[in-house]
Amino acid sequence: MDKSVAALTPVVENSKDWQRISPIALLFFTERLIKFFVSNLVAFLPALYFGYDGLKENPQLGLAIIVGILLFICLTTFLNYYFFQYRLTQDHIEIRSGVFSKKHINLPFSKIQNVKLEQPIYYRPFNYTCLQLDTAGSAKQEAQIVALKVDFAEQLKKEILAQYSITHHAESPDDSAELTPEAVENEIILNTRSIADLVIHGITNNRIWIFLGGLAPFFDKIASYIVSTFSDFGINIEQLLTFSDKPMWQITLYAVTLTFLILLPFIFFSIAGSVVTFYHYTLSKVGDRYIRRSGLLTKYEVSMRLSRLQMVIRQQDWLDLLLKRINLKFEQANNVLTQHQAGAQNNRIIVPSIFAHQCAALVDDVYPNNQMMTIAYQRISKRFLLRNLVFILLPLYSLVTVFLTVTGKTQLLWGITPLAIFAALLIFMRWYRWGYASDDNYIYIRRGFFGVDYLCFEHYKVQQVKFKQSWFQQRHQLCSISVVLAAGAINLPFIKADKGSAMLDEILYQVESSGKSWM
Repeated sequence: MDKSVAALTPVVENSKDWQRISPIALLFFTERLIKFFVSNLVAFLPALYFGYDGLKENPQLGLAIIVGILLFICLTTFLNYYFFQYRLTQDHIEIRSGVFSKKHINLPFSKIQNVKLEQPIYYRPFNYTCLQLDTAGSAKQEAQIVALKVDFAEQLKKEILAQYSITHHAESPDDSAELTPEAVENEIILNTRSIADLVIHGITNNRIWIFLGGLAPFFDKIASYIVSTFSDFGINIEQLLTFSDKPMWQITLYAVTLTFLILLPFIFFSIAGSVVTFYHYTLSKVGDRYIRRSGLLTKYEVSMRLSRLQMVIRQQDWLDLLLKRINLKFEQANNVLTQHQAGAQNNRIIVPSIFAHQCAALVDDVYPNNQMMTIAYQRISKRFLLRNLVFILLPLYSLVTVFLTVTGKTQLLWGITPLAIFAALLIFMRWYRWGYASDDNYIYIRRGFFGVDYLCFEHYKVQQVKFKQSWFQQRHQLCSISVVLAAGAINLPFIKADKGSAMLDEILYQVESSGKSWM
């Protein structure tokens, strides 16, 4: 055994007895439950909308509901804490949790590939942290101990990684290099983000339509409240918005000002979210392990072995294109299972709002000799436009037009026609962006609408391929292909059938002949 590996011998005492976590974990379970309610707030909006008048007439009913929710949170929090236990054996960690749905997780140290520490702000004064354990399996096999002393968690982390290193040392002598004390001391900082970068990231990644969609049922009440509020200050909004006697420049100014006022609070909210998530951001490298550290209220540490990297995504929305910024994502196994869960971006390797030269340096570091931005991409067939515009959108618009004309509601066409034109524009931009290419080592996909994403992954990472042909595609010698990686499926529609077949054959050949593991 290598001396550097043997130096990290197990130092955490084993115990046959189940251990309880600190009572400070009550704060953790409370926060998690509150996040659940907030993340599902849209689902409760219809009930709130229809029950608003009744609650207004019977405020005691609303008070009872609030008290009931608080009691439910307190009881659920206590039960989650009470039933959470863990036990350390010689080379395993066991975790029991759950109130009604019991969970018992038994993880060998040798199977744990990543150990992540998360320290919420309410843990810092007491020097506690959360220890998250990540295996190569599904997200359901991941586990966490929600309240450990920082020193003990760091000690346990070293022991787990040392055990993994010892187990795999014989298979790959270089696989454990990053776990040696010398390697840790030589940690390389690859990238950092300033507050200004995070502000730009918050602006360019603002998802205002999600909030506006959730508020849609309340627009009438919100409008009435705004009118009433301004009336209290002597401002007649209805008179200001009467455009019949106003010049066009004044109408335009009103529209721009109103739009800006509506967008402003959502932009501030998005910026705040970006700063909270990525504050004090660093991306570093130890051996073949990439480590992301960030977080204002909660400190996150996410690591990824290079062997676990499934795909690199170079992402630019339309505002990113204008500001010449790029969001780079390193997709690893399991991300497809967790990316829609609350806090998912905190568990991913994301480099927000970087410049083109910074992006190129990071991509070259993980994928040497890649041609992501220099290779010639082939567009998908124009018959994609024919199918979606001529055979789907145009007949649908024609049927709606005929129906509205027959029913005498032609005035609605002033609203439906712009929507149809916008849908046609989206379909065209989708075709215009969609492209593909490959070389001896990598496959490249380009896609998007008004923004553009570039995807790059290695042939041997593919786990499954699909070749599909509809009657329309078969008639015109076209096909759609799909490749499945541990990070998700990637679809490529309306390409030449012979090229699609050749690409899949090359992928299968690389998978069989390379002898490399996807993990």
